[in-house]
Amino acid sequence: MLETDLIILAQRIQRIKSELPEVEVKAAAGGCPKVFDSLSSLANQSGGGIIIFGIDEDHDFQTCGVYNTDDLMGQITNQCQQMTPILRPLYTVASYEGKWIVGAEIQEIAFDQKPCFYAGKGRLKGSYIRVGEQDLPMTEYEIYSYEAFKRHLQDELRDNPRPELARLDEILLKEYFVEIRKKKRNLASMNEEDILKLQGIVNQQGESTLAGNVLLGQYPQANFPQLCIVAIAVQGTEIGDLSEEGARFIDNERIEGTLSQMLQGAISFVERNTPVATIVDPQTGKRKDRPLYPPVAIRELVLNALIHRDYSFHTETAPISLRLFSDRLEIENPGGLYGRMTLDLLGQISADTRNPFIAIGMEVLAQAENRFSGIPTIRRLMKEAGLPAPSFETYRGVFKATLYNKKENVPKPVATGTLRERILDFCRTPRTRKELEMAFSEITVVHLMNKTIKPLIAEGKIGLTMPDKPKSKFQKYFAKQG
Repeated sequence: MLETDLIILAQRIQRIKSELPEVEVKAAAGGCPKVFDSLSSLANQSGGGIIIFGIDEDHDFQTCGVYNTDDLMGQITNQCQQMTPILRPLYTVASYEGKWIVGAEIQEIAFDQKPCFYAGKGRLKGSYIRVGEQDLPMTEYEIYSYEAFKRHLQDELRDNPRPELARLDEILLKEYFVEIRKKKRNLASMNEEDILKLQGIVNQQGESTLAGNVLLGQYPQANFPQLCIVAIAVQGTEIGDLSEEGARFIDNERIEGTLSQMLQGAISFVERNTPVATIVDPQTGKRKDRPLYPPVAIRELVLNALIHRDYSFHTETAPISLRLFSDRLEIENPGGLYGRMTLDLLGQISADTRNPFIAIGMEVLAQAENRFSGIPTIRRLMKEAGLPAPSFETYRGVFKATLYNKKENVPKPVATGTLRERILDFCRTPRTRKELEMAFSEITVVHLMNKTIKPLIAEGKIGLTMPDKPKSKFQKYFAKQG
């Protein structure tokens, strides 16, 4: 980073009066602050980040300068030596407003070394994650997620706590053997017991694994009551909105059974709680029913949640959530993005598979293709239906997918020009964050807000309708004239 870049970044922070996910500021006029938490969180997040010393957040982000540049850098280097793995910051020193400020760039560490933590506290208490502008302690599950990937832990193959209740369904088993002998010719000559062991359906003792139970069990929820789907449909756009009769839910259901049965149950729940529009073809005069959401898109989202949810003991008490609102459908499953996958790459490259035996089992049962085509298919179907692009989020060990159904909620931005020009043109009318997300859904929310909207605010080209409450959910963004 050049001195001018550091100064520009400091000015940007002071304009918006807020830190950024990739930028932390610290007052250091009276000595070197402890920054172990920030070192950990920035090294763990995608792209790393920078700590600017000499800006005082507690005093309206004023420039306070640092007490001594050389000593400060030495002290920070010493703190970096106490991290596991050891960090190597890159320093930039600049004179700003008659005082010295220091920028320490913290590089993201390699995925197989995460989480980075302060050795003085240990892995469980010294690991942090960046959430917005905050450094928050990692949960035990977030730390476990890294370990599970690095050590190739296969939670789907763990034993059922009460194996006597994890009986496999004889009818489903017969269907399974028919399908596997058709689709896996190299297994066709093997005996059934060996097939079940090779495919992770039973363990070496011949008892059903968790994967076998959820794929072919008589009643999987006997061992794991919360490995189900909790589905609700509400009248309005938020939980708590009441129907005309005063009911909190139009419909709610606990969907149980095998993965295939839960898939069909979730699809049926959505079908009976969403209207079907009748469209008349102007050319032929024929009437055609069109569901609110593309059925295949719903199927792919539910499949994704069932196959890729986390099945470790950390999340076995957390069901998949399916929520139907008047304007959207949300599906949320325990277990964030697995391994090296990021939201930016979602649907573009083959992903690491958290539950390969479950994925293969669903493929054998003709419920899934296992070709990493689900997300691109959902995006294509929503576009073909003239609906907003789906939204995907991952946070604190949860993955959430959202489908929107109201075309009128998404004003059309200008189709030409650079992204910045399109955003400025779009914001000639004040827009909410949700409108911006939906209108520019071709890029991630993080990139949109942090790499484009916030810089435009800092440059004075976009204003806030509620400048004294920058994080209000009622905030709108508008393009300034001139």
